[in-house]
Amino acid sequence: MSDEVRQPESELGAGMLQVFGRQLKLFRERAGMDRAKFGSLTGYSASTIAAFEQARRIPPPKFIDRADELVGAGGVLSASKEEVARAQYPAFFRDAARMEAEAVELHVYANQAVPGLLQTEEYARAIFMMMRPPMDDELVEQRVSARLARQEMLTGRAAPLASFVIDEAVLRRPIGGRGVLRGELEYILLVGERRNVEIQVMPLDREENAGMAGPFTLIETNEGRRIAYVEVQNVSRLQTERERVRALEAKYGIIRAQALTPRESLAYVEKLLGEL
Repeated sequence: MSDEVRQPESELGAGMLQVFGRQLKLFRERAGMDRAKFGSLTGYSASTIAAFEQARRIPPPKFIDRADELVGAGGVLSASKEEVARAQYPAFFRDAARMEAEAVELHVYANQAVPGLLQTEEYARAIFMMMRPPMDDELVEQRVSARLARQEMLTGRAAPLASFVIDEAVLRRPIGGRGVLRGELEYILLVGERRNVEIQVMPLDREENAGMAGPFTLIETNEGRRIAYVEVQNVSRLQTERERVRALEAKYGIIRAQALTPRESLAYVEKLLGEL
């Protein structure tokens, strides 16, 4: 799975990639390897190595570790892995992505689109293709790759307890076309069978819905920190004040009580799938 991109949107991310690229080039040249030889040893083409060194693409973590070893960087390149990886996300999401990766519990309410952690590749690509102003094709593919990479957190040994409440309107909206929606609903059913994941649907016929103010995510880290993440129109906010986080925790509890149960919800998704 590739974590690669052209120049990212924020100057901070671009600066990090430029520094890493220069270091990579210096270590490679000091080791006496041209790009073709270095690429053959790492499994990449010479043109891709050039893109890494020129900060036009983001190198994946496995490449960085292998490169560090091959050029004798003594851990200098590997030490940059986390910051390089963060550069794959838009600036407004980077802090949230870091917190999400440390989660032992994760709870998501969604009423605009299927949560990123539950999106198929086709659905995610359709979402990014609709962005305005439009992204170029290479940036779209990078965003899709980064989104899919995030999903690995739900399947590892230390996978968090995760719950999702999704508004029915989201599950009926044919983002990318009916074929894409069908694949998305099938994927939701698949993920919903995992023991660490609970998915609930908020039906449209509910007369009470405490989530009308918009989507949000609740995160508890392995250090016991409780955080809320709220995003609207690419403007995000991480809430750490206990009073504000507690208010959203209470709201989420009410939302879950108003929604269908996990078992009822999977049956409902099957019903929606049958209507396509």
